[in-house]
Amino acid sequence: MSKHNKNHNQPSHSQANTARMRLDKWLWAARFYRTRTLAKEAIESGRVHYAGSRVKTSKEITIGDELQIRQGSATAMTEKTIVVEALTSQRGNATAAEILYSETEESEERRAYYAEQRKLANLARPDNKPNKKERRDLQRFKSNQD
Repeated sequence: MSKHNKNHNQPSHSQANTARMRLDKWLWAARFYRTRTLAKEAIESGRVHYAGSRVKTSKEITIGDELQIRQGSATAMTEKTIVVEALTSQRGNATAAEILYSETEESEERRAYYAEQRKLANLARPDNKPNKKERRDLQRFKSNQD
């Protein structure tokens, strides 16, 4: 066997579920997290679930496993439900990472719905702060209401 394998960056598409990989390493390779340390912290803090329950960093995943991943800040939290399509230990570019997983249709619809709700919530806010004259008018209006 050659020492230099030309397909070392290609993901493993083995249909026999014998190929296994650590969850934190796969999340890093699939570009969900910038570093393995961040992936580990996300798993330990309960933002990554396997089969509906929390997992450990060293959890071995296989092709076909379903994961729930929460990402983002408290105000813009997104939750994705993904299915592992391939395994690789090499972190590639974004197009290579896309073939490692597929998001479920239900998850895509849910994320689109919540994104739309966030947009609608932001429409109620004014575009800018009131200037001095507008503040005085608001105060005068509020005092007349009492």
